[in-house]
Amino acid sequence: MSDTLARWNRMPGAEAENEILACCGSRAWARGVVSGRPFVSESALLAVSDETWRGLSEVDWMEAFRSHPRIGESHAEPPPIVSTKRSAEWSEQEQSGLAAVSDAIKIALAEANREYEQRFGHIFIVCATGRTAADILGALRQRLQNDPRTELHEAAEQQRQITQIRLRKWLAE
Repeated sequence: MSDTLARWNRMPGAEAENEILACCGSRAWARGVVSGRPFVSESALLAVSDETWRGLSEVDWMEAFRSHPRIGESHAEPPPIVSTKRSAEWSEQEQSGLAAVSDAIKIALAEANREYEQRFGHIFIVCATGRTAADILGALRQRLQNDPRTELHEAAEQQRQITQIRLRKWLAE
């Protein structure tokens, strides 16, 4: 068991929720995961995270989505209620493949982001870790073809993947 997990297992509930909130952005998710403590291993925590995420309402998913900046931007607009410095740093790392893209790609991403938000009512969520700007733009354009229900579930799956990566980063701190 990591030192981070051992320390977190001993925290009071509200403090433990705030500690992991940067990993997802949904307060209901944080409460649900905290209620599963104590965890004896990283894999147990990751499993409860997934189970909790899949059991949340669409409102809770949207709260998590709002904690992210748009693809290609450095901060969420408007600033989310559950934003933390750690979450912002992780978003920047996750989108590092977009740092040195051409103006044409930046413009295409901005336009596709606007179209996506108009169509689906929330920002485009994608697990950007290890992906190039062209990959992300391609995924965004492809997902614009989804119906709203399919896309909501795809965005939720992408958020689940992001959460898993962030939990691992957090546990390694």
